[in-house]
Amino acid sequence: MARQDRSGEGAKSYRSDPSDRTAASAPGTGVDRPGPTDAELLSLHVDGDADAFGEIFRRHKDRMWAVALRTTRDPELAADAVQDAFLNAFRRAESFRGDAQVSTWLHRIVVNACLDRMRRIKPTADLADHDPVEPRDHHRSVEVRLDVRAALQTLPEGQRMALVLVDMQGLSMAEAAAVLDVAEGTVKSRCSRGRTSLAQILEPP
Repeated sequence: MARQDRSGEGAKSYRSDPSDRTAASAPGTGVDRPGPTDAELLSLHVDGDADAFGEIFRRHKDRMWAVALRTTRDPELAADAVQDAFLNAFRRAESFRGDAQVSTWLHRIVVNACLDRMRRIKPTADLADHDPVEPRDHHRSVEVRLDVRAALQTLPEGQRMALVLVDMQGLSMAEAAAVLDVAEGTVKSRCSRGRTSLAQILEPP
């Protein structure tokens, strides 16, 4: 099915609403309400709206890309995981129960897609291959980043994912718990153990 051209004059335009609240103005009041929330867009998509999911993608693609890149440390792998994740979200939209924000639901799908991709491959590339080449020589900062990345890889998967979501992506303990589908206390425990292990690994000899 062909989509409307968003750049065209007749294309639908949804104003971004950063929250997932579902309250709406009553019909016929004449009140100009904000654009649909993420949850409303997902519902519109399930009901057959051809443009609704595209707006969800537009709102969240950058943050989901950042999550995937932090998780996989490989731009190509991250791109594949994000593509997998949004395709899964597109197909499984009706499974969204509304007990969490759409962004949290997407986080969970992206993380799972990353883990699935990472389990299919055996890491062979050096971590340095994935660092951008900078015009200036910052050897020490690059070495520190590589040390942290290498140290993260030695941690159990649960601890590594908790640290990526909380310390690198800035999610709250509750949000990370929702993404990983574990109790909040489990995330706190994994973060604590992971930070302790990292400190020991990175401690200068």
